[in-house]
Amino acid sequence: QVSLVESGGGLVQAGGSLRLSCAASRNAFTFQSIGWYRQAPGNQRELVARITWGGAINYADSVKGRFTISRDNAKSTVYLQMDNLEPEDTAVYFCNSPLGPGYRWQWGQGTRVTVSS
Repeated sequence: QVSLVESGGGLVQAGGSLRLSCAASRNAFTFQSIGWYRQAPGNQRELVARITWGGAINYADSVKGRFTISRDNAKSTVYLQMDNLEPEDTAVYFCNSPLGPGYRWQWGQGTRVTVSS
């Protein structure tokens, strides 16, 4: 069983920054694309950023220009640098494969981000 551990969330004022980390056991991210998802109350889980093994990156329009995804393959860790945070970014953030459900690991606990006005 591969475990995913997200960390780095917290409470921040609008305009502030946070850096999230996602670590996987068993070097599970080798050769894998990894995405950051978020889920706000009442909303479906949303893919906000994706990075491939080769380094190709995509962002959702809602975070483009404010969030930066990166990875450290030796540590099997993926990061999400979040700048200029807005109250609409408030959600629980998760990492997992950006492919279909059949390719995903078990979801981790997530890390909560709260942005106040």
